[in-house]
Amino acid sequence: MSEQGVTVGQLLLAEYQTVKDEQKARIGFRDNLLYVTLGVVAAVIAAAAQAKQPSMLLALPPVCVVLGWTYLVNDEKISAIGLYVRDELGPRLAQLASDGAEFATFGWEAHHRTDTRRRIRKTIQAAIDLTAFCAVPLAALVVFWAGGDGGGLLVGLSVLEALAVVGLGVQVLLYTRPARPARTPT
Repeated sequence: MSEQGVTVGQLLLAEYQTVKDEQKARIGFRDNLLYVTLGVVAAVIAAAAQAKQPSMLLALPPVCVVLGWTYLVNDEKISAIGLYVRDELGPRLAQLASDGAEFATFGWEAHHRTDTRRRIRKTIQAAIDLTAFCAVPLAALVVFWAGGDGGGLLVGLSVLEALAVVGLGVQVLLYTRPARPARTPT
């Protein structure tokens, strides 16, 4: 390591700060997507009811799929950042700082995952995600189909939308995998 240069430890700490800043930004963006979805759903339902046009409900599935997919991708990246900090960055920093002694870094990254109620919270969150991004647009499609005033083209479009919503639901369930046990810091 050069006296004039940047140390490996400084680089790793700068990387840590950068990925944690990205994680924080993604958390805020992801969480706001639920509120945006609720607002869009309320606006479309109100407009369809006021105009007495069930076909307007066909706007909900594509909007919910796009917002739901964006939510899901951000959630996955948030988890990936946590995994990277726990399993890659933390151990590398610990190795640099330890001088042979056992040393744990970023303990919160693993500790918060050991909460006994974490699994139920994740299950409830998956149910909320499925409701907001899948059940609501599917209910809108059922209302449209029950109205029976859509032509063949709109019915065909609604079937494609239903398939997209079901596909998103499958992805939500696939991403809701059981939490990996927290690695015990060394």
